[in-house]
Amino acid sequence: MFVPDAEQQSLLEKEAHRLYGLLSSVSHNNGEKWSLPDCYKAAFYTLRINRLKKEKNAIILAHSYTVPELVYGVADFSGDSYALSRKAVDTQADIILFAGVWFMAETAKILNPSKRVIIPAGHAGCTLADAITEEEVRSLRAAHPGVPVLCYVNSTAGVKAQSDVCVTSGNVFDIAAKMPQKELIFVPDLLMARNLEIELAKRGVKKKIIAAGGSCCVHNKYKVEHVSVLRRKYPGIKVLAHPECHPEVCAAADYVGSTQAMTDYVAQSADKIFGVLTEQGLVNRLEAEYKDKTFIGAFGICSYMKQNTLDNTMRALLNPSPDQEVQLPAEVITQARKSLQNMFEMSR
Repeated sequence: MFVPDAEQQSLLEKEAHRLYGLLSSVSHNNGEKWSLPDCYKAAFYTLRINRLKKEKNAIILAHSYTVPELVYGVADFSGDSYALSRKAVDTQADIILFAGVWFMAETAKILNPSKRVIIPAGHAGCTLADAITEEEVRSLRAAHPGVPVLCYVNSTAGVKAQSDVCVTSGNVFDIAAKMPQKELIFVPDLLMARNLEIELAKRGVKKKIIAAGGSCCVHNKYKVEHVSVLRRKYPGIKVLAHPECHPEVCAAADYVGSTQAMTDYVAQSADKIFGVLTEQGLVNRLEAEYKDKTFIGAFGICSYMKQNTLDNTMRALLNPSPDQEVQLPAEVITQARKSLQNMFEMSR
């Protein structure tokens, strides 16, 4: 059993209280708030991880859907996939540790081919990224010659390499509207494709969307009934939904947007209670950052995101295993990078 000396104990106490100041308003999955003893347990890891970052010139990017002890304990930057992709471009670090799922770490590698990119959770999947292959995208291209392919960022490096423009939940509507073609292939989110058609029609933009793929294992579970229950139980509540949800849910919500857009909405709103129809990690972030407001999450837990822990983050920094380090063929990086660069250009 490890017994800290007086200096180590002082550092541990300081770190635990730092974490408690950030996390005391944050809920565990069982509904209980983070306690000081919880923060002491986390502090054993966060102290060492933050030291290792400096020693190895590493940067930690943590998606909002991961656990709060990563987001607030060790992450240099946290947010949605688009924001973190931009941070990956700008970093001067030698090592990028991406606490998220595999396609996100691949994206960081595509944008930084000369850097080491590691992911604590290893090959953590995503029901969207796993819903379509690069071979299927090639078949779609062959079946619809001349029709450009937009791929949602929740896709593999191989799919990005076969696509013309990558998009995120924050820029998909604007980029699709800018495309001059009357037809677009959109992969791999079938629900977002339906929401895209609806939004384009609202804007008076006529396009045919040819969709293929699947749906998010979190967002596809939300139903209109959940919105009704929230409104009945919490009069005056503002309901926020992600565009990966069913169109009927989006139509019933007060606001539809990406993780970052929902965060911005909360920041600018005078309302005090929100129903958040997305992954629980965003609810945790909102609880931590807007302590004067109340957030009602539903049941959106991404088991893939939660595979990132303080323990495997520390181990990945110390000595990453082969399945924690991203390696991609040079030709895939080159082709996939074009679709990401096109996104950056069209998002300006």
